[in-house]
Amino acid sequence: MKKGASCFSSSTSFGIIRGGHLDCTILGSMQVSRDCSIANWIIPGKKVTGMGGAMDLAASGALGSRVIICMQHNTKKELKILEKCTLPITGLNVADTVITEKAVFRKINNELVLHEVAEEFTLDEVKECTGFKFEMVETSKIKTF
Repeated sequence: MKKGASCFSSSTSFGIIRGGHLDCTILGSMQVSRDCSIANWIIPGKKVTGMGGAMDLAASGALGSRVIICMQHNTKKELKILEKCTLPITGLNVADTVITEKAVFRKINNELVLHEVAEEFTLDEVKECTGFKFEMVETSKIKTF
């Protein structure tokens, strides 16, 4: 183990999560909805061995932890940032920030708002692969796209 690292049991880690001792958690997700809900633990009809700590980590937002989602913006076949999730919900209104290879969305008034578009993409490309009309923060003003 490297200097400064720590190792502890899963029961201790869940105590940290459930005790409200996290400042931030970073999760992946299969879908995120406009209202900042996430679906990241099951695809119906697929074998699942368990959700692990995803539900606890998602719920940590209610205890003051920021929940950051890092995910692929879309696949060739489907949108992943949607008006409403179509997969079973892991956490309602929990995502504070969604970071993809194309854009960054942040929660404002319990709704995802576009904050940045990656240099290699255009705003129109982000619109095409996002499943709802979104607002965008532009120099402290919000514009609807």
